[in-house]
Amino acid sequence: MEIIGEIQDIIYRNEVNSYTIAEFETDEELITVVGYLPFVNKNDTLKLIGKIVEHKDYGEQFKIDTFEKLMPKDLSSLEKYLANGNIKGVGEALAKRIVKKFGEDTINIFKSNPKRLAEIRGISEAKAIEISQKFIENWEVWQIVGFLDRFGIGANYAKKVFELYGINAIEEIEANPYLLIDITRGVDFKQIDKMALDLGMSYDNEKRIKSGIKYALILSSYNGHSCVLKDNLIEYVKSLLNVNYKDIENNIIALKVKDEIVVEERDNQEYVYLYNFYTTEQEIEIRIERLQKAKNIKKIDHIEKILKKIEANSAIELSQKQKQAISLVNENNVTIITGGPGTGKTTIIKTIIDIYGEKGKKVVLCAPTGRAAKRMTETTGKEASTLHRLLEIGKINEDNLYQNTDNDYQGAPIDADIIIVDEVSMVDMFLMNYLLKCIYQGTKLILVGDEDQLPSVGPGSILKDFIHSGKIETIRLDKIFRQAAKSQIILNAHRVNNGEKFLTKENKEMEETEPDFFFIKEYSQEKMLSQVVSLCTGRLKKYGNYDFFQNIQVLTPTKKGMLGTKELNKILQQELNPNTLNLPEKQSLGAVFRPGDRIMQIKNNYDIYWERVKEEKKEIGSGVFNGEIGTILEIDEKEKQVKIEFDDEKIAWYEFSELDQIEHSYCITIHKAQGSEFDVVIMVIPKAFPMLLTRNLLYTGITRAKKLLIIVGNETVVNFMIENVDSKKRNTGLMKH
Repeated sequence: MEIIGEIQDIIYRNEVNSYTIAEFETDEELITVVGYLPFVNKNDTLKLIGKIVEHKDYGEQFKIDTFEKLMPKDLSSLEKYLANGNIKGVGEALAKRIVKKFGEDTINIFKSNPKRLAEIRGISEAKAIEISQKFIENWEVWQIVGFLDRFGIGANYAKKVFELYGINAIEEIEANPYLLIDITRGVDFKQIDKMALDLGMSYDNEKRIKSGIKYALILSSYNGHSCVLKDNLIEYVKSLLNVNYKDIENNIIALKVKDEIVVEERDNQEYVYLYNFYTTEQEIEIRIERLQKAKNIKKIDHIEKILKKIEANSAIELSQKQKQAISLVNENNVTIITGGPGTGKTTIIKTIIDIYGEKGKKVVLCAPTGRAAKRMTETTGKEASTLHRLLEIGKINEDNLYQNTDNDYQGAPIDADIIIVDEVSMVDMFLMNYLLKCIYQGTKLILVGDEDQLPSVGPGSILKDFIHSGKIETIRLDKIFRQAAKSQIILNAHRVNNGEKFLTKENKEMEETEPDFFFIKEYSQEKMLSQVVSLCTGRLKKYGNYDFFQNIQVLTPTKKGMLGTKELNKILQQELNPNTLNLPEKQSLGAVFRPGDRIMQIKNNYDIYWERVKEEKKEIGSGVFNGEIGTILEIDEKEKQVKIEFDDEKIAWYEFSELDQIEHSYCITIHKAQGSEFDVVIMVIPKAFPMLLTRNLLYTGITRAKKLLIIVGNETVVNFMIENVDSKKRNTGLMKH
């Protein structure tokens, strides 16, 4: 069924996915329409295709299957369209004057003779060109929306396509639909491939095969690889495209000639890279080598004397390994300090700060995430920054890391004598390259981390590759200090890392330990859930006066299922933050956000502005990054904004359309917790896919707890995790040449 009419009023809209309920007026009637209407505003004229349905509460509605935007069919509608906010600088009064002046010729003036708009009072020639361009852009975007919709590709990509290819976008895509692979991250290749085949492209077309090869390499990077074995790549592409071996081989050669990919022979095998991944690895190696070979101008003479003085003043007695680490830092421009919890990494960092600070050297501390930087600040007493803020990285096109544009980043040189980076296991290859671009020759770089923790979310295995190459001076800390040895959390973390089961009463180490670790064994998911809810809703208050919102974090290995983040967040929100005061709420992507909710930023937003008041001084900045946790303070329905205060006290306002950037964080995955510490961790371990249940995941989860760790889980699954060292080796070529 097809109807044509005008949007009279928008009753409801999901700002993220554009699901809309609206009043729609046709020549015959006023009807409620429901469906996905991106970029649609009040007074827009549309052709809708769909069917009449009966809603049990709201009665008869028109359910939209697809739609097309039409130009207004009369002058009154055109005037309303121009005034509805689509065109910056054109309001009701100006729209009225434009339509009155040009009448039926208005659209033609916008498209073909925009300078004539300057004949109207209040429009300069420059403004005339500007509003004409905006009119045309809106219209072209709409044509692209309709075109992409035919192939199931979301309207959110339409503007990006227009920006890249302009008014010829549809022609460009019809000639080569695989262009969309470089634009639409996460879109199923098979969807694009079907589109291309439907448009008449042959199976063995070289554009199709080249795109399949690049897509396979992009897909592998999502799993952390920087390169792929050539034989494995060919097998995958052969299966993906149903083409023969020779055609794939020929197109690998063609892509190699055009510097779109690189084929490298290593260890008697051939590895294939996307060009930018290869050059990034090369640049990291070159820059590390330059730093190492630069003159050691920050070296301190007679450092042993200063060290003794600091030890005496601070009543700290360093171990031989710790002294060796400080000596290595002094003798080398690049040093790695690695070890598990309680092995003294923080003490070394604090001592280095004191030694070089006493000599007037500037020490800069940084970490990959906001929470890791905050923890570094708390443990050292010196302000630490996130890497993004330190490097003054602007808005990087993270969807297109494999394109050459990102390597154009030249960096903001870091004013420092010593740079200490914590939690380096979380740093991917691109972020490491950005960092190295910003370091002056002669600056000392100290990389601190635990190689047994989970690797970075992004591609590469930086810390492990650096350590295993043997090319960078590395100190491994393996002794657990006396105070740390009293913690069952730390002892169990090391036991897990060594492939041993948790401590029991039979273990001698238990005799002098603090009871900060508990394993509640449950096999039923329902009982596990009941235990988690009970622990979060007051059961721990007597034990340590712990409050959920101040001290407690729930962790799980998985997003799905009864004990995954999605379900646990819903249940914990209901238990811990019910809307008893009937405050404004906002729905987004199946979640309901309300004041008091704990949330986490799940993608980097370099543009969002925030403010922070410290000691009566107001600080303004921009950027909220993946992994930052905060609390919703207010939901303003009138302004369509959500006010959030993050754990570092910065306050930001989010538009409703930006709520896809946050998730509830009553419960988060262990991956998301990496780099953070919490007073109390409740870690639930249910049955899940074996690929999720690895030793380093369990080890990472355990080491997130500072004061108390409670594991609620299936003992068989926990033991499986301890034994499962198959943590998926990443294919990289860093430091292997």
